[in-house]
Amino acid sequence: MLDPAPPSFPPRTRLDRLRGAAAAAAPLWRQRLLFLFGGLCVGLAAVAMAKLADGAHVVFRWIVSPSPLVALVLTPLGFAVAILLSLRVFPNSQGSGIPQVIAARHTDDPAIRNALVSLRTAFGKILVMTLGLVCGASTGREGPTVQVGAAIMAAVGRLDAERLPGVILAGGAAGVAAAFNTPIAGIVFGIEELSRTYESRTSGLIVATVIAAGLTALAIQGDYTYFGTTKAALPFGPGWLAVAILGVLGGVAGGLFGRVTLLFARGLPGRVGGAIRRHPILFGALCGLGVALCGLASGGTVYGTGYEEARAMLHGTDTGHPAYAPLKFLATVFSSISGIPGGLFAPSLSVGAGMGVWLHGLFADVPIGALVLIGMTAYLTGALQAPITAFVIVTEMTQDHAMMIPLMVTALIADAVSKLICREGLYHALAATILEKAESGAAPVTASSRKLERNA
Repeated sequence: MLDPAPPSFPPRTRLDRLRGAAAAAAPLWRQRLLFLFGGLCVGLAAVAMAKLADGAHVVFRWIVSPSPLVALVLTPLGFAVAILLSLRVFPNSQGSGIPQVIAARHTDDPAIRNALVSLRTAFGKILVMTLGLVCGASTGREGPTVQVGAAIMAAVGRLDAERLPGVILAGGAAGVAAAFNTPIAGIVFGIEELSRTYESRTSGLIVATVIAAGLTALAIQGDYTYFGTTKAALPFGPGWLAVAILGVLGGVAGGLFGRVTLLFARGLPGRVGGAIRRHPILFGALCGLGVALCGLASGGTVYGTGYEEARAMLHGTDTGHPAYAPLKFLATVFSSISGIPGGLFAPSLSVGAGMGVWLHGLFADVPIGALVLIGMTAYLTGALQAPITAFVIVTEMTQDHAMMIPLMVTALIADAVSKLICREGLYHALAATILEKAESGAAPVTASSRKLERNA
């Protein structure tokens, strides 16, 4: 018997091939659309946090308007409540938020990662950050926006576990871009600080997320520069000596800030350290009292983010309190070591602006705006040890490209000096401390994160 002939199939048409290609590409496009949706959400969150931060400072001024002495009660009490909430209700929301994002990218434990960049943590970050600003904390919103952006993108990116570290990186970069309206600085920050390496596999994801978040913020707030456009310039000549002086001053002050912050984050030795560990809420209240005293000494100018004061100095409309820079420095140190949620970018820029005003008496021929920009770059570099991010972000925030070269030189000097005082980059050292505590069980990993780990 002859074998039956094999069944015959009609040849595939071009339409069949197109359908097959579309079916194969559908998951990729679905993933890209989800990431773009995540970037849009990051932009919305950044705008909301900006509005909340501005509103919180207005509320603080209204509360203390009857008498500046009200801050002696309000600020310590607010710090105590903020510490209580961040420890008991919203763990992993303390501090800037950028170290948590770095730690989440580098940990191999899904439970720890989920705890650091969960939506619950992001909600707590926004809530407690706003509370701190209502009570006069010298903190910013930009660092918290990074953690919130990373949490939003992590929620979207759980569908692709292999790319989750890259997704978290993209969310953090988008948070910086949307917070400052500085897309290039967001990309640079993601590469230089969050990852400290260039990853070609995630570069397209970062750019796409930054674009989505930036366009969202742009559509709501319009095209703006963070500090307003300036035309300051620094002609080559004796005025360049200010670059060296402010570079050294910013490096020294920023390095000291980093060293003190790390010392308290890791825990002071002896009885003092033990007392702080046993009574963190009381310690937070004492830090709040320190901020209030700095506020009284400065005439109320060191409270909050410092954005308005820095902008006024930059444009020469108000040179501020004579001791603004050291008092703002101390208020930011107290806010940082207390552990309340809040960022460092805006306060650091305002400290640097105050340092620039200092030198105007020595360099009367140099525009005050140029000195302020140099001071901003110097102190921000010294505190973060991220020189490229510092000069790019200051340039983008003012659209003053004529100052690019002086700011580059300033950043290099400040970075070198800061490393002599504090050899570790602040955010990465804090991230290492967070991971060490989490892995040893000293820091909480929430039950919800364990549940996510089991479901992964």
